[in-house]
Formats: sequence, C-alpha cells, structure tokens
Amino acid sequence: MSSNLVETLIGAIVIAVAGVFLAFAYSNVGPSTGGSYQLTAQFNRVDGLPTGADVRISGIKVGSVTGQSLDPVTFRASVHLTIANGIELPEDSSAKVASEGLLGGSYVAIEPGGSDAMLADGGEIKYTQGAVDLMGLISKAVFGSADGTAPAGTGP
Repeated sequence: MSSNLVETLIGAIVIAVAGVFLAFAYSNVGPSTGGSYQLTAQFNRVDGLPTGADVRISGIKVGSVTGQSLDPVTFRASVHLTIANGIELPEDSSAKVASEGLLGGSYVAIEPGGSDAMLADGGEIKYTQGAVDLMGLISKAVFGSADGTAPAGTGP
C-alpha cells in the first residue's frame, strides 16, 4: 500500500514540474507581448527558410517569419515578417537569410541602417541578400569550379 502512495506522489511531482516547465516555455516564446507589426522583404533565394523561423538582430530574436510567396512578376521570394512593436527599424536596414551552421536551420538576420526615417507597419525591407547554396559551394571546392579550372591550391 505504501508503495502505491510513493509512486503516486512521484507521479504528481513529475506532472507539477512538467507544468512549471510548460508555463515557463509558453511565457518566453516569441517576441514581446506588446504586439507586433508586419514587414516584407524580397529575396532571390530562401532555401531552407521555414515559416515560423526567427528574425534576429545581433543574434537576438525580435520576430518571426509568418509566410512566404512567389512574386509572379519578378519571380523573387516575398517573405512576410512579424517584428515586435518595441523594435523600430530604419528604412535603409538590410535583411539576409542566414544559417545556424552547416546542419542548422535558417533564419532572417536584420542589420539596422542609419536612416532617421523608420519602417512602418506594412513596409518593405529593400536591401536583401538571399540564402547561400552551401551544397554548391562544397561541390565547387571538392570537384573544381564550373569553368574547368582547378580549385586554388590544387594545381601544379
């Protein structure tokens, strides 16, 4: 009988710790609760950038990717971003699709500009740099460049 009581208490403690963990995780996910505003950015490539990916400034999450679409006129990827209200971005800010390492996920890194005018809700980040094709770079390094010349340091 005492064995069942001990098992029940341990189970209750595990459930309580899991509840505290979930409450902590829920309160710390996403941008601040003070609201957010929408921006768009157009990229040549967004390989591996999922909806829900982080938007970061100086490595700190300030928003997320809320959607992607293909512009039928320019054939560029239009990425829709949500940025926390407390973060004001100058109009000349730039965005790039960055990777968390060789096997890591992708995110949007924003470099704030120096303009006095700020981007408003619904604005567009004009200066962008798309994702780097890592497999293409690796194959060039291993097999040589596309123009038939050997990679640097491999010739006679």
